Amino acid sequence: MISLPVLMMMVVVGISMAVAAVHFTGGSRVTRLVDTRQALDRFAEDFPDLKPGTVQLTEHGDTAFIDLGDGRTGIVHTIGDRFLTRIVTPTEIEFVGLDDSKVMTLRLKDFTWRGGRFAFADAADARAVFNALNPNNHPARQEAA
Repeated sequence: MISLPVLMMMVVVGISMAVAAVHFTGGSRVTRLVDTRQALDRFAEDFPDLKPGTVQLTEHGDTAFIDLGDGRTGIVHTIGDRFLTRIVTPTEIEFVGLDDSKVMTLRLKDFTWRGGRFAFADAADARAVFNALNPNNHPARQEAA
């Protein structure tokens, strides 16, 4: 029978090896959007038929918000070394607010990605994204929901 200290050591070594394997095979890599062109290109991979408008990038390049017109906003968000893309309308928003002039909080009704806090380098960009996503700015869309 194996003693408890030996068993604990085996568990610690096993978990450490699993974490190291994930790290060395690229599992801990993080990607960023370097500019608006990369955001548009990545969005076009999933939605090639749409004609995007202006793009606002977050301060650290982890998310891009793309104006699609007609009350829709495209989102490209980094998760690890991958990208998540969404099209969001104001009816899909549970909450959107500006915490200060440059930080926006977005909570979606979609359980697969709930949103988050997004810091912008420019207050005008934060305000533009907030206004585009704010359900109060789209009364016709509210009535339809």
